[in-house]
Amino acid sequence: QVQLLESGGGLVQTGGSLRLSCAASGSIRNLGNMAWYRQAPGKQREFVATITVTGFSTYLESVKGRFTIRRDNAKNTVDLQMDNLKPEDTAVYYCNAYDRQWYWGQRTQVTVSS
Repeated sequence: QVQLLESGGGLVQTGGSLRLSCAASGSIRNLGNMAWYRQAPGKQREFVATITVTGFSTYLESVKGRFTIRRDNAKNTVDLQMDNLKPEDTAVYYCNAYDRQWYWGQRTQVTVSS
């Protein structure tokens, strides 16, 4: 089993920044793609960003240019730098990673006030 522990959520004003971090631990063998998803109140969970082992990243269209995903393969971590935050970014954010199966973190709350 692999455990994912997120940190870094919180409350920020419109235009502010937050950085989410996710650390993988446990029976890691070959950590593959890592990603962030989010779920706003009353909405379905949606993909936000993903990054491959080699550093190739893709983003949800609405966060392009504002969010940056990075990973540290030596530390088994993935970060999501979120800049120019908007109220519509308010959601619980989940870390996601693949290592023989998909794993999810517990979640971290991000609230952007207008």
